[in-house]
Amino acid sequence: MSERLNGRLAPLPVGTVAPDFSLPHTAHARVALHGLPSSPIVLVFYPMDWEPVSREQLRLYQDFGDDFVFFGAQLLGVSTDHVYSHAAFARDAQIGFPLLADVQPRGLVAGEYGVYHETQGVSARALFVLDSQRIIRFGKTYPDALNPGVDEVLSVLEALAREREDMEDNP
Repeated sequence: MSERLNGRLAPLPVGTVAPDFSLPHTAHARVALHGLPSSPIVLVFYPMDWEPVSREQLRLYQDFGDDFVFFGAQLLGVSTDHVYSHAAFARDAQIGFPLLADVQPRGLVAGEYGVYHETQGVSARALFVLDSQRIIRFGKTYPDALNPGVDEVLSVLEALAREREDMEDNP
């Protein structure tokens, strides 16, 4: 687990290999980080389903879905809610990307990424961008009442796309 600094959250730093995980997506299906295609991954840790800022944030990412697809990125939402809450919430909010249940043990994955509020029993609002090698290229926590938007994430994805192009042009 990531260390806490003076009681504050300590998200894993850029350059760290992202901890692998396998979390339930539905009652009968799991998503494993190591099982995803070799492409950028955006991990969206959020406090809980049905919370207004989380709904606004996840809807925004859904609305920018074409941009994420353009950069070849896979979006994954992670909270400590159960798969049945995720399913109802995703249906109601029209979220099409996977929402993963960090429930058994509660907050284990959020804790490994350094973004679990132990006293509240929920994940912090945090974003991580992993490159195709599963190296953290961006990681940041945000106040729970703040929607972080998409600008920072899309900028990182654009930079990763430029790096891939440069590598293909200059092998």
